[in-house]
Amino acid sequence: MAGNHLVARPDDADFRVPEEFEGHARGFRSWAVIDEHSPSVHMGFGICELDPDGSVAWHVHAFEESFYVLSGELVCETDDGAFLLTEGDYGVVSVGASHAWRNPGGSMATWAQMTAPQPRAAARHTYIVEQRAPAEQPVPPDVRNPRTRAFGHVSPQNMDVDEQTQDRLAVSASMRTALLVYSGITVKMMVDSDLGADLSTMFMVQYVPGGFAGAHDHPLEEAYLILDGEVDAVFDGQSYRLTAGDIALAGVGCTHEFANPGMGPVRWLETQAPQPPGRHSYRFARDWTYLAGTLDSQAH
Repeated sequence: MAGNHLVARPDDADFRVPEEFEGHARGFRSWAVIDEHSPSVHMGFGICELDPDGSVAWHVHAFEESFYVLSGELVCETDDGAFLLTEGDYGVVSVGASHAWRNPGGSMATWAQMTAPQPRAAARHTYIVEQRAPAEQPVPPDVRNPRTRAFGHVSPQNMDVDEQTQDRLAVSASMRTALLVYSGITVKMMVDSDLGADLSTMFMVQYVPGGFAGAHDHPLEEAYLILDGEVDAVFDGQSYRLTAGDIALAGVGCTHEFANPGMGPVRWLETQAPQPPGRHSYRFARDWTYLAGTLDSQAH
């Protein structure tokens, strides 16, 4: 950790039972990568793991929680029912919404978890509520059903610009399926206000070989979990090669840039807190350098 950023590698992992769930969970551990001990002030971000037949009791949070399933099977029980989630599924749990977790599969379930506003050790943010009988038959979320709230699915194929046609999409044509494509970069929104989030966003990013984003900063924090490939990243003027499993944070005002040096695509999960403003969420250094040059030339 240096400056207004953080880079963590899988070898740094420190999984432990969160204090608030001691005595209220079985086979559950998390690695809190980004918290109040990091340069972050707006978010929490980490990796959770749940053993086969493991569970986390019904509870509510005083923060918004979004998640993305990395591996295994995971049941999220909510007031709307029980949902069976697998790799590529994602969702959001609103502030104060009751929910519980369990693993019905034969292998460990893992997922990325993002929380906002950032939980603090000096305050209580999680409350165990009345235990309910588990649903006998959890169902996969039907992302094509307009009544489905809070859940979605994304796969590597969904990042392919050649697959963005009505007959090939896994869900109906809407902004939920749209790709933003620029400069060798594709972005697909996942958790945002359209899905019910108020305090944070989560989305998927992919760079083709040679894809590049120049130096810029934000009035918000960003976290990145590399899923496939590798990327050359610069944070606060320091260079890093990030590969699958690495996690990074760019704090408010941290100038950062990315380039794909490999022969294949690089893909990562990205989160933001607070949610971006309607304007000026990006500040590119090149634009202000251009302005400075223009003003200097006019002065002479």
